[in-house]
Amino acid sequence: MPHRQFTRFLFPPSFIWIRIYSTAFSPKRSNWKVNSVAKTAVSVNLLSVEHKEAGYWKKEYITKQIASVKAALAQVLKPVNPYTGLPVRTKEALRISGLGWVIILKGKSGRDYVMEHVELSVNHSSVTIVWYGGNWPRLATLSTLYLCGMTPVFMDRSKTPTKNGPRWHSLIAKYSLSPFPESTMIGCDRLIRIFHLNPGLLVGLWQREEELAFVAANLHLHHLVERSSLGSAALPYELPPHTPRLDDTPEYGLHGYQLHVDMHSGGIFCLCSTFRNLFTKKGCIENGYAKLVVIHSKNNTDHLPLVGKVGLSWRTDIFDGCIKSCSVMDMTLLDEYGEPFWCFSSPVCMRSSPRPSDGPHFLGQTYHVDYMDSAGKAHMELVWIEETEEHFIVSLALYLSVAKINHWFGTHY
Repeated sequence: MPHRQFTRFLFPPSFIWIRIYSTAFSPKRSNWKVNSVAKTAVSVNLLSVEHKEAGYWKKEYITKQIASVKAALAQVLKPVNPYTGLPVRTKEALRISGLGWVIILKGKSGRDYVMEHVELSVNHSSVTIVWYGGNWPRLATLSTLYLCGMTPVFMDRSKTPTKNGPRWHSLIAKYSLSPFPESTMIGCDRLIRIFHLNPGLLVGLWQREEELAFVAANLHLHHLVERSSLGSAALPYELPPHTPRLDDTPEYGLHGYQLHVDMHSGGIFCLCSTFRNLFTKKGCIENGYAKLVVIHSKNNTDHLPLVGKVGLSWRTDIFDGCIKSCSVMDMTLLDEYGEPFWCFSSPVCMRSSPRPSDGPHFLGQTYHVDYMDSAGKAHMELVWIEETEEHFIVSLALYLSVAKINHWFGTHY
């Protein structure tokens, strides 16, 4: 019997990527009655693979895939909720894009640890993503945490994305894992201490070992899908340049603003409220901020109760618990045109205070909640009512950066 020799044909990477590109983006003609080999030959001939530099078709595929996903998501995300000014079909956008999130722990030795999320919940104005497990590297060996969105490189929107295959990473934020300052600790219980790293990251450390117990990211829905899918592993997605919309009545200051605020944990909401027709008079500037009063301490009809007891739920694969007086706060401030002006989602903590700063004396222990970033500050004051065992918000004020206002409207406020 004669010896038969088999030859293995190795396709160059450029051929593989042009095949992927032509399958995904070349026009499909119903009158083509050719086999896959012939189709590939036609595609290769049409796209002139031999005249392109190495890596060209891989780059072209990824660029066009991102543009295709962006166009599809733009249509899905167009309808907005009138109360929040945010997309109403976020869950659908997550599904069609196959979007998920990972954290990449950078070791001081150069080793990377990639962890996919264990839990995901979509709230009214944000998503909460949680990572936990028993295989955390030692904290002392780590330098940086990268938070990235993750989408499939190869997409077929007619099918549900699979969990297998290469993924595209879009950097959202990075955080230093050097020893956390005590000022970043916002609460603790007998098992863990929790630290808030801006923006929106919650890190839980075991009390005894000072090692990682869990990580949770709180991400506001405003531009979330774009930031999680259209950046790169090295650079975050850059928002389109803001075009100032001229304020036609600058002499009246800020007016017609709307605020939606949630406080929640573990899918349970203790506050979900919308405030309309907020305003501030021109000239009401305090240390570079314009003050926008949402709840007046002297007006009892403004005061709001928190539903249930405030606490931040946490869980690992072994233990769970709830840290008192902590929660996640989501705020969405819309300008007079209904456009999101200032948005954030962040862990916060109620801390005791002597009394409300500018209001009457209340019977009961008083607390305050504060948040600050480059766009502004939020200050909330609460009173614990012993008889009904509930917290009442007796004051809420926003302090908007004058620099942010001037950039937004192209003015000199």
